Amino acid sequence: MAVATHTPTLRLVTEDGETIADSSTLQGLWTSEQYLRLTDHSNRLIEFTDGSIEVLPMPTDKHQVILAFLYRLLFTHMERIGGVALFAALRLRVREEKFREPDLMALLDANDPRRQNAYWLGADLVVEVVSPDDPERDTRAKRLDYAEAGIPEYWIVNPIDDTITVLRLDGEQYAEHGVFRRRDKATSALLEGFVVDVNEVFEAH
Repeated sequence: MAVATHTPTLRLVTEDGETIADSSTLQGLWTSEQYLRLTDHSNRLIEFTDGSIEVLPMPTDKHQVILAFLYRLLFTHMERIGGVALFAALRLRVREEKFREPDLMALLDANDPRRQNAYWLGADLVVEVVSPDDPERDTRAKRLDYAEAGIPEYWIVNPIDDTITVLRLDGEQYAEHGVFRRRDKATSALLEGFVVDVNEVFEAH
């Protein structure tokens, strides 16, 4: 069965409901300051690259269940070693004029100066749960983005094929630490002792 998906858009409307413009007509014209102000007043996940914004689809129940399961594990581990783990929505600046909102991100030191209130200036580990509307956003585009940001480890949790891909930064790009499937236990290259049972991730409820 095919499921119809679409990319949400933002609209500018008058008080009587007339549409003046939608986000597609403004693409390429946004500034980072406007993006930050917009997301300060929105409960939607919105990402920004070089003048263009992308409104992400509303997460599904399954997405949130997987995210909650992983967050509990990661939070517990990071708290034990003096680090911090947080979940979306929280902005991460990849570079000037580029912001992402990872599903999960973590710093080894809770007092790391990159941990800012409005948005983080970097992370040691990020996690994305692949969205069905555009899997390549998480598997390809964000792989390049997080490498560009110099993030040492990126986990891609994919409910489409029940895999967890753990990537470690090797120079300026990621190399596979491992692709873990059902009956495997996913491990971290960065966090000693952090192990995740793949079956438990995809069977969480």
